[in-house]
Amino acid sequence: MPQLLSLLHTIFVMGIVLGFMILIHEFGHYAAAKYFGVRVEVFSIGFGKRLLGFTKGETDYRISAIPLGGYVKMSGENPMDDRTGDPGEFLSHPRWQRFIVALAGPFMNIMLAVALLTGVYMVHYEYPAVLDELARIGWVNPNTPAEKAGIQIGDKIVRVEDIENPNWEQVDVKAALSPNQPLKFGIERDGKVMEKVLVPEPFGPNQYGDIGWVPKESSVPLTVVEHGMPAEKAGLKIGDQILTANGQDIPALQALVQMLNRTKDQPLEMVVLRNGQKQTFTVKPTLGARGPSQELRYRIGIASVPTKVVKLNFVDALKRSLSDNKKSSFLILELLQKMVQHKVSMRQVDGPIGIGSAVGAAAREEGWTPLLLITAAISLNLGIMNLLPIPILDGGVILLLFIESLMQKEISLPIKERIYQAAFVFLVLFAVMVIYNDLVKTLPGLTRMP
Repeated sequence: MPQLLSLLHTIFVMGIVLGFMILIHEFGHYAAAKYFGVRVEVFSIGFGKRLLGFTKGETDYRISAIPLGGYVKMSGENPMDDRTGDPGEFLSHPRWQRFIVALAGPFMNIMLAVALLTGVYMVHYEYPAVLDELARIGWVNPNTPAEKAGIQIGDKIVRVEDIENPNWEQVDVKAALSPNQPLKFGIERDGKVMEKVLVPEPFGPNQYGDIGWVPKESSVPLTVVEHGMPAEKAGLKIGDQILTANGQDIPALQALVQMLNRTKDQPLEMVVLRNGQKQTFTVKPTLGARGPSQELRYRIGIASVPTKVVKLNFVDALKRSLSDNKKSSFLILELLQKMVQHKVSMRQVDGPIGIGSAVGAAAREEGWTPLLLITAAISLNLGIMNLLPIPILDGGVILLLFIESLMQKEISLPIKERIYQAAFVFLVLFAVMVIYNDLVKTLPGLTRMP
């Protein structure tokens, strides 16, 4: 019963989030069309059969049966329809006006992402503090590209590709988007810089690149002590700083994870720093599931994610929002480029199931910030994807308008018809692949993929 309620809650929240973003997107087209005097026949949230709505003036405002998008139907927008020359028809308007109408939908999605991040940065934005820090190695996992390349604890990453003195966010993004692709690093040790080439290994359901190193932290203060787990039962508390376990230094919690892989259910003698005083606790690990894959492993129920909180004035919040959305946009385009080049797996793209899972997880977290952040990310993705030069999408309409402007004449209707048919088939196949990958990641036993 709890799982059913959680599923229904996820579906409800996802419906609200996607419905709102679709409404914003279609309103952009609608407002631009109305401004230029284009007659709007239908404004629909969803596709297919009309469920409910109302008619006002010349427009039918409706909610339709299939909640996978929405559309604005403008009079005469289909190039295959007969043209009457009516000034209210879409194709009767100058190309520059049609360009703005097509651009307005994605523009509204991008502006929504900017507005949401600006609001979050003005009120309360909490994020892992390590992302801002210069990239110094705190731990190296065994049998990983980092260990095989001779990376050691304390090494400093002074360059990754063309980025000098990167922070951990820049290093992690480069690695995540480069599975099985060589990356050039500058590694500083004892004042000397070594040139290293490391190849991130695909990891997890999304096959993101992983090198196998962990950031160095000045200490390991606990931010989570799970209720009913061995750590809490032994007396550990939030704020404790782990110094050693079984006499071994713990420079990062990943070192403790590796120790648990070896010692399994054997008791751990842990020395922690609490209020400036060293205290010793004996913790007996337990076997339990963890993470999206629900993999069984030995755990004691702790986590350490030191955070920073940002609260900016409007101008600074807007500047940071614009900068972050710009970076995210380029990362989306880089991911798409690498997918076309077959350098990354299709698994890195989430479909309805993956998006729903992320939205549901954000909705279950405390406060509104996680849900607003995931909404901003999805809205930005929706805006960028709709600008791709694929006919049927807004970017395809813009591309054809650009080509016609260069030709100084309309593309013939038979050619347009073939273009739209090919684009439709491509989008259907792409949607099937994305949903298939969603199922594979959600149900790993369904099939195996390379």
